[in-house]
Parts: sequence; structure tokens; C-alpha cells
Amino acid sequence: MNKVRYVYGLTSALLVGGATLSLITGSPVGAQVAQNDGAVMDRMVPVAGAPASFADLTAQLQPAVVNIATRQRVEVANNPFAGTPFAELFNRRGGSGGNGQPATREAQSLGSGFIISADGFVVTNNHVVNPPDTRAKLESITVTLPDGTEYEADLVGADAASDLAVLKIRANRTFPFVRFGDSSAARVGEWVVAIGNPFGLGGTVTSGIISAVYRNTGQGGPYDRYIQTDASINRGNSGGPLFDMRGNVIGINNAIFSPSGGSVGIGFAIPAEIAAPIVEQLRAGREIERGFLGVGLAPIDEDIASSLGLQKRRGELVQTVQDDSPAMRAGLRPGDILTKVNGQDVTADQSVSFLVANLQPGAQVPVELLRNGSRLNVNVTLGKRPTEAELQQQVQTFDPDAEEPMAPGTSNSTIEQKLGMQVTPMTPAIARSLGVPADISGVVIAAVDPNADAARKGLRRGDIILSANYKAVASIEELLAQVESAVSENRDALLLRVQRRTQPPAFVAVRMR
Repeated sequence: MNKVRYVYGLTSALLVGGATLSLITGSPVGAQVAQNDGAVMDRMVPVAGAPASFADLTAQLQPAVVNIATRQRVEVANNPFAGTPFAELFNRRGGSGGNGQPATREAQSLGSGFIISADGFVVTNNHVVNPPDTRAKLESITVTLPDGTEYEADLVGADAASDLAVLKIRANRTFPFVRFGDSSAARVGEWVVAIGNPFGLGGTVTSGIISAVYRNTGQGGPYDRYIQTDASINRGNSGGPLFDMRGNVIGINNAIFSPSGGSVGIGFAIPAEIAAPIVEQLRAGREIERGFLGVGLAPIDEDIASSLGLQKRRGELVQTVQDDSPAMRAGLRPGDILTKVNGQDVTADQSVSFLVANLQPGAQVPVELLRNGSRLNVNVTLGKRPTEAELQQQVQTFDPDAEEPMAPGTSNSTIEQKLGMQVTPMTPAIARSLGVPADISGVVIAAVDPNADAARKGLRRGDIILSANYKAVASIEELLAQVESAVSENRDALLLRVQRRTQPPAFVAVRMR
């Protein structure tokens, strides 16, 4: 279960003073009546005031809700002599897992899901089957039905941006299943039921009401838009369904706000209107394509609104514009305030990221903005949104002075083994961090084994490899080709041309291991 983290303050539960109680006497004006007028409420609320029981609804729905257990293999560094003169000896003895290979450990995760078809397709969260640790390799998925029957399942498709995944149970039988409902019709105050597997306890049912629809948590991203509920949701409920009183899935339990790690009555579910189309594409094996603008944005908070004379919670401020992005080509600039995208208002509940992500790459979209107090309209041809991993790499800052150790499984293993270094592709963000031109061609050293010849020759994190054996290397694949060529020709060293910040390029011969 994801935890949505906030900076929060403790406030008093009792409001003493500062409140004004207004008493209105006399007859109502026109047709106006009190919101809780008895005659009105009699028509809206059952005499009992609440469902007499959720038992029949639960008995009907629970057979289609499943427990999901996964097993992953994670590479770990377990060399106790790493960074010491004994590290190489330890590696030669196979202390990193045998034959010099990294050691591995087994990891597990538990979550919930629900069956959406009689032939055994299952919906869950992506983070249940693809944990955030990028070094983890998924080995198996086990789906357990409420009656305790276990089945192996295959991952059909997963989408990190929406945190959704679709599985297929390996069984030739008919399964109970449930259907998506219309979450756009959900209203604050309606009853909902959450069924899942919190803390590995097995099938658990909780009830509550919808606390908010289209809740933006402030975490960013194209799908920061949730149904909020006070139905108890805890670790292990991830991927489980949130049902309305008609038995339709109107949400997929995804995250909680929790200072303590347990439920405090603020849970978030992915709305069915967002999830259902994505699930159908994943089920069909189609790639999820989303529009992309290429800007860094900030909401219009009270201070920004006051400084510019704007309405609060309306529009978003452009902080950055990516190089060679659709936004840059359309002429957007830092400081612009985007107020409408494709004719729809930009609000706290309807962010630019959400509006753009729900449009197709290549679409021409009108964007309304404010610039220096003037209202402008521009047309943007959207690009294709990069993967979440690529986006993360774009926003990561590269500190060349950080002492980063060699991390197993994060670079090309042949280059690591032969040259004793890890390399990463050059990006505009890394180029800015290094203070070199954005169009420079080469690969960047990310880490160096202190026991390798590369370290003895003075190579370090942040150095740029421009060529190898006089062949330009603009990618990791091109560097790998030169390493393999040198190995095939029985050469003991590779001649690298390396550039360091503020220094001219120099040739360095690095002995291979």
C-alpha cells in the first residue's frame, strides 16, 4: 500500500472562539427551506438511516476478490570488503554470490485484486506486482481465492503512470467476476464497501462513505486524482475494489494518508472512469500512449495568486520548459500561467498533467495562458509521454562530486566487469549539472571501482567518455562495442578520450580486467 506523505500540523479538535453562529428567524424567503428540512429528508433517507446490513452485498461480491502474492529476486551487494584493498580478492573467491556474480535475495509482496472476467483476468495495482525497487525481478505471482484455492498467474500488462496492472490466472475454469461502474456519478456521502487483504489477514470487509471525489493529493503526475473514502484501508488493501451499493467497482484502492502507517480514515482509490479504459488496453496487450507537453509546473497557491492578482486554485505556473519539447516548440516560457487546456479549465482537481495525459500524442491542442498580464492562446502539438523511468531520469539531478558506490545491476555488466566503472547516457540535465554544452556527445561515468585501473588512472564520477580506441561513443552500446572488440582482439587495455569539467579532453589508457 502506497503511503501519501504530507507535511501536516496537529490542530485542536475543539474550535474555541473565532466562530460566528448566525440565527435566521422568520419564514423562509421564497421557496427556500432548511437543508435538513424533515419533509425533504423523508423522501431521501430510509427510515433506518443506513443499510441494515452489508452481508448480502458482501456475500455476492467477495468471491471475486483475491489475494495476490508475488516473489521477486533482488540483486544485493554483500561484499564486506567493498572499498578496501581486499575487495578484488573477495570477488575472485566468489563472495558476491559465486563466480563473481552479485548475490541475490528473495523479496515478497502482498496485495489484493479482483477478477473482471469469467476466464480469470485480474486487476490490481502495478506496485503490487512491480515493487518500486528497480533491481527486483518478478519471478512468480500467486492468486488466492477466498476459499483458499491457489493459482499461478501471469502478468499481462502493467502501467506505472496509473499504477494499474492486469494478470491472467493459469486455469481452465469459470471464475466469479465483477464489473466496473460509473465513478463519475459518485457523490460525497454515498456508502462504499472496500474488500481486500490488509496485513495478510485474508478477506476483510470495511465500509464507509465517499469523503471526496476527484481529490488531488499534491503528489503530481497525470493521475493524481482519487476518490477519497473513510472506509478502513490498510497495507495489503492495494489493488482491491471499492464498491458502491449496487455492487459496481467504482474505485481501486491505492493509497492512504497515514502519519502512523495504519488507517486514519483517509484512503484513496483510483476512479473507475480512469482505470477501466487503461485496464482494457492492458488486457488487449496494447501500449498505453499519452500526450506530453514537457513543462515543469507548480499550482497557484495563495502567495502566487496574491502576487499576480489571480484567483486561487485556478491555473498552474510554468516553472521550466524542457529542451526540444512540444511546449518549447509552441513558444511556452517559464512564468506563463496555463489556465485552459483543450477548452477545459485548469484547477486543483483537473491539473494540466491530467488533461494532457488523457489526450493522444500528435493531437493539436489549444492552450490558454496568461503572460505578463495578457491573455494568449497557443496551439501545441503534443508529443508522446516518456515512461515513468525516463521521466524520473530527466528530473534527477546529477551531482558529479557525490561519492556514489558501484551499485549492482544498474549499468552494463560487461563494462562494469572489464573497465571497473558504471556509465550512464548523457542527457541535457546531466550536461547542465556538469556545465558542458547540451549537445555534447558521449557517456558519463557514474561510479568507479576503487580497485580498478580506471580509479588508479584518476577517472571519477562525472567524467565524460568521448571516444574509445578513436571511435566516438555517443551511447553505452557504442562503448560496449569497443570493449567487446578489444576483448576479441586480445588487447589488455582500452584507449579512452575523457573530458572533465573545465578541463580539455585527454587520452587515458585503461587496463581491462
